[in-house]
Amino acid sequence: IARNLEKVALEDDYFVSRKLYPNVDFYSGILYRAMGIPTNMFTVMFALGRLPGWLSHWREQRDDDSARIYRPRQVYTGATIRDYTAIENR
Repeated sequence: IARNLEKVALEDDYFVSRKLYPNVDFYSGILYRAMGIPTNMFTVMFALGRLPGWLSHWREQRDDDSARIYRPRQVYTGATIRDYTAIENR
């Protein structure tokens, strides 16, 4: 199933025009579904896999005496205030 989905994605205009390729999360989602993990927990599962790396980076920065303040290189440019619609009303 995963290989067939990959083939479809690699030939789909939406993915091709945006140069999008299946990554580990593409396959992880299929496995999570097969294991019976609820779809609303997929994001949590994806994050858990990245957590050791995030913590390692944080620890490296914390232990570096020459580092002062961690400054991300990305600047959020999206909306600062947005209307919230409760999940029940969506």
